[in-house]
Amino acid sequence: MFVVVRSLFWLTVAYMVIKPGVDFPDANALSQQAMAAGSRVVAEQISTIQCDSLQCIGGKAIAGHTLESITLQTSQTIATPMHETSTVKLAPVPRMRPDWAG
Repeated sequence: MFVVVRSLFWLTVAYMVIKPGVDFPDANALSQQAMAAGSRVVAEQISTIQCDSLQCIGGKAIAGHTLESITLQTSQTIATPMHETSTVKLAPVPRMRPDWAG
């Protein structure tokens, strides 16, 4: 009996949280906003580092460039559907037989 009461309780809670007709936010837009906010936070933290050497300045530049490319790369991969990807084969299948093999 306790199992039934517990199940009824959690089903009621789930129904109250996820009601029929509730509009869910766009997951793609939400993930892009989260990536942009995270990138800004990391960029601010990198810019606060005090540098004395050329190696440190170069490291900050590389980290900033990598951060930008990751943000651009993830937004492009999310937006590209599977059917628009290239179907070019890089190598012939099956492999060609070598001349010495006859």
